[in-house]
Amino acid sequence: HTVDTTISIAAPPETVWGMIVAFDKYHEWNPFILNGEGVPVVGSTLTLRMQPPGDRAMTHHPVVQVAEEGKHLQWLGTVKSRWLFGARHEFVLQPDGDGTTLRHREYFSGILVLFLKKTLARTEEGFHALNRALKERAEAAAGVRRVE
Repeated sequence: HTVDTTISIAAPPETVWGMIVAFDKYHEWNPFILNGEGVPVVGSTLTLRMQPPGDRAMTHHPVVQVAEEGKHLQWLGTVKSRWLFGARHEFVLQPDGDGTTLRHREYFSGILVLFLKKTLARTEEGFHALNRALKERAEAAAGVRRVE
């Protein structure tokens, strides 16, 4: 199962990247990953407290797989082993004029995926909420004035 979202952000990739990797600031703005600890270095373990909309919060300890500054962050979380449940989460940033196109996706694998359809649907809602909050925060930091 894959959750795959995209959003355009009127802020440069380095601004967006800085917010994605500031795990200790997630509690200030992130409605999906409520708080986090760790560093964006391949092989390091993160501590992330996630809460899909309408679901309970869970703490995960994924390992960073890719950390290309300003471009790509990916971590892998598992439950017991990858055959039981694996989740490969990633943020891919592409320059788009003066802004950034953010692709935010997660690949779920393992036997438990069959039993988590409702939670995975809520996860997609959470991704969209995270994307919107990140867009608002990054654009404010970049001095973009929003027209409503």
